[in-house]
Amino acid sequence: MILGVLREGGEENRVALLPEGVSALTKKKINVLIESDAGSSSCASNEEYVDAGAQIQTKENILKQSDVILKINPPEAEGIPSGTILLTILNPLVNTKRVKELADAGITTFSLDMVPRSSRAQAVDILSSMATIAGYKAVLVAASKLPNFFPMFMSASGTIKPSKVLILGAGVAGLQALATAKKLGAVVEVFDVRTAVKEEVMSLGGKFVEIEGSKDDSAAGGYAVEQDEDYKKKQAQLIHDHAVKSNVVISTAQIPGRKAPILIRKETVEAMAPGSVIIDMAAGSGGNCELTKKDETILHKQVRIIGNSNYPSKMPADASKMLGVNFRNFMNLFINDEGIINLDFEDDILKSSCITHENEIKNERVAEVIDFENQ
Repeated sequence: MILGVLREGGEENRVALLPEGVSALTKKKINVLIESDAGSSSCASNEEYVDAGAQIQTKENILKQSDVILKINPPEAEGIPSGTILLTILNPLVNTKRVKELADAGITTFSLDMVPRSSRAQAVDILSSMATIAGYKAVLVAASKLPNFFPMFMSASGTIKPSKVLILGAGVAGLQALATAKKLGAVVEVFDVRTAVKEEVMSLGGKFVEIEGSKDDSAAGGYAVEQDEDYKKKQAQLIHDHAVKSNVVISTAQIPGRKAPILIRKETVEAMAPGSVIIDMAAGSGGNCELTKKDETILHKQVRIIGNSNYPSKMPADASKMLGVNFRNFMNLFINDEGIINLDFEDDILKSSCITHENEIKNERVAEVIDFENQ
């Protein structure tokens, strides 16, 4: 069996497989082809891949020869032979045009951002592993941009009060941001519509900001769900009241396949103290702040709003290491120790994450979204 790893390009610094992961695959009689300089932005050279047992090839040769292709961001279907298996992060509920192209080309696509949230799937849960990095990095960026200390200082020059941090969303990214901000000495509050996360927040030293009457959808895969209008009014006022007292707001709230909910209004930004920082990690799906611009940093009334949904790319070495483990664990589900492929669609992880196969869109949720768009 031949496995191909493609270079990401653009602003993406990660790679789907580092040299350290190659040897585990070659032991399973898998020939690994790496596009030249695929790992250069992740501190991995061509020579290291060759030493680990891989071959350096052009993109064209990899596409022609590979049975399985790894790429973090989905490639175009052009040049990929029908029947090839593609492992990627497709975001298929939004990236429907690419889904249709891959289906029409006869490519079997597995999107690892669609794996079920189950104990068994934790080893392949790319969203959680990347959210861990994103939450950590977001706090460090906020601390570097804030004109204040995070911790309290007492000296002959007087007492410096600790910074106040408000985190919107207590998923993996939010909890990691909480843990990191606390280590840096900040006072941290966390808001989430899911009261079930209250104990986790408190165990990490955060104060849980709670509103009565929220919906808790345990089947939503760890994401926020839509709330009724009365709740939204209470939520808006509560977030405003806490945000204007905070030095840093880190927002992480997203709903799969939909625009991110607006949680921070323009009037809230304008009421925040000069020098405050907002890190909007939902910028890629519209943003939680009304003023956010994707992949841009703006100043509004002396408040810095940073729209960045890809902080893992800013820590490419460890991000690639974690991604490589997720990809290899996923391949273990359908490639045996002899390098033989067996796609068992009775496996709940394979079934949930398979988006296209044999010229069809196999994922029901994705198919429904595409059918709705075509109406």
